[in-house]
Amino acid sequence: MSILSFKQGVHPDYNKELTADKPLKKAKRPEQVVIPLQQHIGAPLEPLVKKGDHVEMGQKIGDSESFVSAPVHASVSGKVKDIKKVMTPGGSKAQAIVIAADAEDNFVSDLQSHADLEQLSGDEIRNIVRNAGIVGMGGAMFPTHVKLSIPKEKNVEYVILNGAECEPYLTIDNRIMIERPEDVLFGLKAIMKAVGVEKGFIGIEVNKPEAIAAMEKVTSNEGNIEVKILETKYPQGGEKMLVEAILGREVPAGGLPLDVGVVVNNTSTSVAIADAIQKGIPLIERAVSITGHGIAEPQNLIFRVGTLVNELIEQAGGFAGKPGKVILGGPMMGFAQKQLDIPMVKGSSGILVLTKEEVDDYEPSPCIKCARCVDACPVFLMPTQLMNYSKNEMLDELEDYQIMSCIECGSCSYVCPAKIPLVHHLRMGKAQVQARQREER
Repeated sequence: MSILSFKQGVHPDYNKELTADKPLKKAKRPEQVVIPLQQHIGAPLEPLVKKGDHVEMGQKIGDSESFVSAPVHASVSGKVKDIKKVMTPGGSKAQAIVIAADAEDNFVSDLQSHADLEQLSGDEIRNIVRNAGIVGMGGAMFPTHVKLSIPKEKNVEYVILNGAECEPYLTIDNRIMIERPEDVLFGLKAIMKAVGVEKGFIGIEVNKPEAIAAMEKVTSNEGNIEVKILETKYPQGGEKMLVEAILGREVPAGGLPLDVGVVVNNTSTSVAIADAIQKGIPLIERAVSITGHGIAEPQNLIFRVGTLVNELIEQAGGFAGKPGKVILGGPMMGFAQKQLDIPMVKGSSGILVLTKEEVDDYEPSPCIKCARCVDACPVFLMPTQLMNYSKNEMLDELEDYQIMSCIECGSCSYVCPAKIPLVHHLRMGKAQVQARQREER
């Protein structure tokens, strides 16, 4: 068995045993949902409803005429209670539609169900994906229909489905592949047809034997789709890392997998595409790992988009003792939260609770010039140098040293013996460069 990998990277404690064997189960239907109008990279949405309106589950309630956007839908039926700005998991504020749920849970949808993928053209698949509001569910939340719209000057040869799930603690993609392998495969075939390629791969880390077995079984008669087994290493699930590991192709600095003939999508995204095509269901729910040693009953729950974080924590038995930190996402790329009455969104794959003991000893000290961050960086940057440029707002130097190539994986912070939060400084540097670029445009 050939195990594939990429250069550099780190091996953190994965702690996946907390939820890896916990089957997906439905969370309780919330009495109220808060649905932000910005759950994607791109133009914000305009509300299609007003305060006092009655909406049905699955009804489109926010949209935009912009191509780079993804509509949102009501995840419950009920009455629009308010439209207001709320805090989102990423730490910014966005307009949101607040819906008080009724007891009916009536479902409506503009989407048609299609049992036979062969009857759909690539354009029709992209339209379904767009109207279903599907975005990248690995966390990036880039509108999927945009990713599937290939510019004429680009030549795509392969689709890679990302089942690596390299982020510690999180086990959603693992459970998706174990419990819904047929839907994962259907979604991959839909993606392949949408972008016009004949060859697909599913990359899975070797620490997920059940998922590997499930996906190998459903693809055993698929001559043009292969399961590729990857080394358990972080950030194996990064797009550039996957392309390097599976195809041996190097995505250029500042480039995309598309530049080397590849489209990469997440397994949860693939299942959302399958649901939209086969069942006519827009993206109104998704699965999340509620995990960590600070959670009483770690588990994997399927929640309605717009459910509040604190409600899901309660359904996982609440905190086990005094929490030290609550992170949305995983420990490497997630965002620590100051408040828990915030809505879960389409990109929310994890709620991680660390104990007070786990976070109390993370006081940074001065850099000792060991260069471990340089050795770990999977995109070959110099994190300490970039940190210094960021602190001093040296924007030309940040660009010269390729700050925008940083994938914010957190490998540099993880290996730093001085416990410097390098990735946070790099995020600040990227934000400074992006702000200047916006001003120049």
